[in-house]
Amino acid sequence: MLLYSWNVNGVRSVASKGFAQWLRGSQADVVCLQETKPPAAGLPDSLGHPEGFRGYWHHASRPGYSGVALLSRREPLSVTEGLGVPEFDTEGRVITAEFPGFTLVNAYFPNSRRDHSRLDYKLRFCRAVMRRIKHETGAGRHVVLCGDFNIAHQPIDLRNPKQNENNAGFLPQERAWMGRLLAAGFIDPFRERNPEAGHYTWWSYRPGVRERNIGWRLDYFVTDSAMADRVAESRHHPRVMGSDHCPVSLLLRD
Repeated sequence: MLLYSWNVNGVRSVASKGFAQWLRGSQADVVCLQETKPPAAGLPDSLGHPEGFRGYWHHASRPGYSGVALLSRREPLSVTEGLGVPEFDTEGRVITAEFPGFTLVNAYFPNSRRDHSRLDYKLRFCRAVMRRIKHETGAGRHVVLCGDFNIAHQPIDLRNPKQNENNAGFLPQERAWMGRLLAAGFIDPFRERNPEAGHYTWWSYRPGVRERNIGWRLDYFVTDSAMADRVAESRHHPRVMGSDHCPVSLLLRD
């Protein structure tokens, strides 16, 4: 089963940059999107429910802000919007789908902001996500968590760690939470398979930055450790354009 995750920075925007062609050629079984922005009701069927896929959307109450979606060739057993916490659910940040054998959680983690004014909010969100996925594993279900975490976990996960030590996305509190996640029975399959530097998923739109690969690794697939033997491949796709993020993928053995 091939899963993709992509922060598209506006689904209407990426649709004008070849998203339909990419989707048709991706061979994906499930595509998780973040920062979709518009509500599903405001999208044409060709985008809200692309041919061959069933679309599930969770949008923010504020138009044109945040939002997540799940496009699936296989009909999930169930789909749940949000975390059951109003302060997060009004921002359209999580959609969960249960498939035979595992639960897939697609999350768009908040940005702490340049002045760190949303750091406490972000850490509360992180804790709520942790509770959700631990509830799943505690009930005996396997978990795949994916999305834009807005966190570069280790210095290897961004090009210029020293210059960004006090910047949102690389703050000690954010990185510590990521460490706790991986210490709580979850794994980062991509990093386990790719221990070298230079792998990023987000680049500034400033001219030349992406071409010189001055980026951050902010987008992840994380699984419970018991799923490790089902992971056949974990990849980044930096050549796929259309957003300031690139897609990431996870191939699971059935």
